[in-house]
Amino acid sequence: MNFAVLFEDDDSRADKRAEHMSAHLAFLEANTSNISTAGPLTDTSDGSSAGGLWLVTAESAEAVQELVEQDPFWPTGLRKAVRILKWTQVFADGKRQI
Repeated sequence: MNFAVLFEDDDSRADKRAEHMSAHLAFLEANTSNISTAGPLTDTSDGSSAGGLWLVTAESAEAVQELVEQDPFWPTGLRKAVRILKWTQVFADGKRQI
């Protein structure tokens, strides 16, 4: 199954990002079989940080939650909230997928 994972970050813990970025990126590289895309989100109205997004393939939402909790960012408190949404891709690379 495909999932979109939306993260909301805690701005008061933003100092933790740089400290743990190398370990976070290594985690993403080690989990490319599940996490195909990841990156920060920015609010277009004011340029402020708006959290992050992952696109994930996994057997269940519970498996995605386990991945989230293994990310080195998770125990730092940087992530204030996470939403795991089932995602059905219907269009990619200029073509219908269904």
